[in-house]
Amino acid sequence: MKLYSHRQAPNPFRVTLFLAEKGVKVNTAYVDFMHGELKADEFKAINPFQRLPVLVLEDGTAISESCAICRYIEEMNPLKPLLGQTAKERALIEMWNRRADLRLLNQVSQVFRHTNPAMAPLEQPQIKEWGEANRPKVLETLAIFDTQLASNQFVAGDRYSIADITLFAAINFARVIKLQVPEELGNLRRWYAMMTERPGVQAALQVMKETSSA
Repeated sequence: MKLYSHRQAPNPFRVTLFLAEKGVKVNTAYVDFMHGELKADEFKAINPFQRLPVLVLEDGTAISESCAICRYIEEMNPLKPLLGQTAKERALIEMWNRRADLRLLNQVSQVFRHTNPAMAPLEQPQIKEWGEANRPKVLETLAIFDTQLASNQFVAGDRYSIADITLFAAINFARVIKLQVPEELGNLRRWYAMMTERPGVQAALQVMKETSSA
């Protein structure tokens, strides 16, 4: 297998963290999307949507989309399940993971992609007003997660899951838009501090800090 990834982008980071938590190592090639490498014919043949990450299997099958890659990794490595074990648990994890993805990570991404001048070549058209309109939505969503964590150790209940990974990736990425978890969201801040102490999180953050090509 070969994983096409990026060291700092949030969706590749989700897969990096998932792999670290599962204890799975994958041959990884880092793609520099800021310098047009996603638009190269070689990469477009792998993923015509020109997005990262992409996992290419030994038979040549290319799996893109973070959650699809994580599901494949989970099926091939069922120990330390991160997608749930019962029908109810899997459904709740999926629900909270999609909320963290669509209602938070996507909002943070919209702010970043539409307000950062460096993203202008990749985001056409870049609409600053749309980016700024998403900023208060980020705070609204964080408050909802804070309420959820008032009675749950982890995002989807009492088991660590991919929902925690996605939420952590979203909050970690929010730093690029100069946004931190507000002081009054104590449950969310408690959870975030707990997350940063996990060995898997530490390993994934170390990969993010590295700048040399692999």
